[in-house]
Amino acid sequence: MFRVPDDYRRSQVAIAALFCCLGFQYATWVSRIPALKTRLDLSEAELGLLLMVCGTGAAASFPLVAILTKRLGSRRLSVLSALALAVVLMALSVTPSYPVTLLIVFFDGVAVGCLNVAMNAQAAALEVKYRRTTMARMHATFSAGSLFAALLASGVTSFSSALPAHFGTATALVAVVVLAARPGLLTEDQKAADSSDPSESSDPSEPSGKQGRRGLTLPTRVTIWMGLAMAFGTVTEGAMNDWSALYLKDSAGAAAELAPLGIAVVSVMMVLARLFADGWRTKWGDERIVRVGSALAGAGLAVALLAGGVLPALLGFACVGLGIAAVTPCVYVAAARQGSDALALVAAMGTTGLLAGPAVIGFIANGTSLVWGMGAVAVSALVVSACSTRIRFPSLADA
Repeated sequence: MFRVPDDYRRSQVAIAALFCCLGFQYATWVSRIPALKTRLDLSEAELGLLLMVCGTGAAASFPLVAILTKRLGSRRLSVLSALALAVVLMALSVTPSYPVTLLIVFFDGVAVGCLNVAMNAQAAALEVKYRRTTMARMHATFSAGSLFAALLASGVTSFSSALPAHFGTATALVAVVVLAARPGLLTEDQKAADSSDPSESSDPSEPSGKQGRRGLTLPTRVTIWMGLAMAFGTVTEGAMNDWSALYLKDSAGAAAELAPLGIAVVSVMMVLARLFADGWRTKWGDERIVRVGSALAGAGLAVALLAGGVLPALLGFACVGLGIAAVTPCVYVAAARQGSDALALVAAMGTTGLLAGPAVIGFIANGTSLVWGMGAVAVSALVVSACSTRIRFPSLADA
């Protein structure tokens, strides 16, 4: 029986800790939005702007993170950005005013963008170094971190509603986990990410890793297809989280107590799929997983919308969670193999899709109906499937 190297396990756990910390940190402060709203006496519009500023910071971090990844390497950037996120929690717990909070949250978005790229570069390098698929499980630990944050928020607030007590505890946990994980992180991420032979690319204009180090380069066709796949994939994810409950209640006729099942079904299927997706990637390859999975998501949701009703909707939502779960892990791996510039751009496009997608669905629903809005979600999943045919996904044999 093949024995897994101890170094691989150590690095896998360390990198997974980064994913867990990102999910934990974001869910921690988002879970206390009502408390922040009350403390700062915010209107709904001011609260909406606060959330938008966080996403804007993440999307705007693209030029910075590309430069920092080259200068610092993903190991150092991962540690520094994760510790910065811990500091953000403490700052939010004592923020004196709304303008200061906007600045803090914008900085949070930038740090999220940096950690997102750096930790995915680490995970991609781990796959290359040990020729083992692991990216999907890494993304599953992000969801686990979010769940742990929700449980901690519930536990701490049962004793004290004070933000400093809650965020102080969370800050300490993030700092301890990150510092404990640091020795296990990889140092050769840039070499692994840039080691693919440019002649293997489906786009002959694709630059090599050394060319990418001279500065920001113009995206190639392959990178653009990756970015589009990531953007439409995150549109699908974000829209399901934001609109599934409302669709069940207003369009499918579900009772109020059943409406949250939409989010639950999508989330559970995504976590389960990501736990098993690395095995599927090894067996069938990333391109087939993305192409077939996103087609399943789009077709399953479309059929559910045509059928109408609660049960078809839940089955369609399950198809979305199952089919779309492995899209972002696979695209991140492909982007990382093209270099840090490609990875940063694809991550930024993913953030843009996650932010803009639910709003666009809302505009469509407002002009027509939520059924048509959810239909646009099905189309976005099918677009991912089409984009995947233009991407050369790496295999472990390419490492």
